[in-house]
Amino acid sequence: MVSLLRERPGRPIGPEFADELDPRDDVLATQIERFVTHLQTERRSAKLTVITYQRDLEALRAFARERKLPLDATKLELLNLRSFLASFVALNAPATIARKIAALRAFYCFLMRRRECKQSPAAALRLPKVPRPLPKFLSIEDASAVVEAPSPRSDGEVEQALSLRDRAMLEVLYGGGVRVSELAGLSLGHVDLGAGVARVLGKGSKERVVPLGAPCVQAIAAYLEVRGRLRDGKSGAQHPDALFLGQRGTRLSVRQVQYLLRNYGIATVGRADLHPHELRHTCATHLLDAGADLRGIQELLGHASLATTQRYTHVSIDRLMEAYDRAHPLARKPKRV
Repeated sequence: MVSLLRERPGRPIGPEFADELDPRDDVLATQIERFVTHLQTERRSAKLTVITYQRDLEALRAFARERKLPLDATKLELLNLRSFLASFVALNAPATIARKIAALRAFYCFLMRRRECKQSPAAALRLPKVPRPLPKFLSIEDASAVVEAPSPRSDGEVEQALSLRDRAMLEVLYGGGVRVSELAGLSLGHVDLGAGVARVLGKGSKERVVPLGAPCVQAIAAYLEVRGRLRDGKSGAQHPDALFLGQRGTRLSVRQVQYLLRNYGIATVGRADLHPHELRHTCATHLLDAGADLRGIQELLGHASLATTQRYTHVSIDRLMEAYDRAHPLARKPKRV
């Protein structure tokens, strides 16, 4: 399969298009390229968003060439877009179709703002119903067990440093509610232990400040005392400013954090599917249960929309109803005599 993202504008999508068109006839390639640049530079969209939108639009370009449709977004009609989406329905979930529609809408909005087309055929596309599962979270007891799982080590300086690093890392994930990518991207200069805050770079390169509780500050301080032990065994090299380092002194990656949390999940709560994002959900749910303001939680998590944060209210309501059904006399069904 030819990788769509590696295609150069104006060139064929696959081997079936051996006879190249004049690049001037492939206006769609240039339109997509300019839209992707807009997402990267002006919108500062998340890297994953840019990649998926580009992939979806390159798929549209491939579809148009295969069906011999105009290679110009301004000449494609609603029926063409519906046919394009229909080709994915059988093998894709509603969420995937909804994302492709979102990519098309954003693309045509871009063209309309540039006055390249008067109306968007994508505006008439109907989004499929996408079931949104409630966020998974841990109980207070299980969250504490996971965070406290890295125990002090005395079998070596490096092992002790790794244990203290893991404890600090878990404290930040649960206490600060940060995304795993934000955790991995933290640098030494982003953390102010005196003020008890950290600056994280979220989606769309948006920076925000998250509070660090006393246990989190203490855990980071203890780790920083031994951070110097994590360096390359041969060269002695160490990443100069990454907060969380791997055993060989390199910045800890997202994949490594996921792997570590999986192991702690297995060891403490028997969960091989435990993901860093679940600690983020747990942080938000526990704050809401304790009476925190929804707007404040939105700011803490860096949600662009309050609707995203409101999902946690459903979690808390479900927990309230469960407790009501268990405890309230009126909720109990009368016994038959």
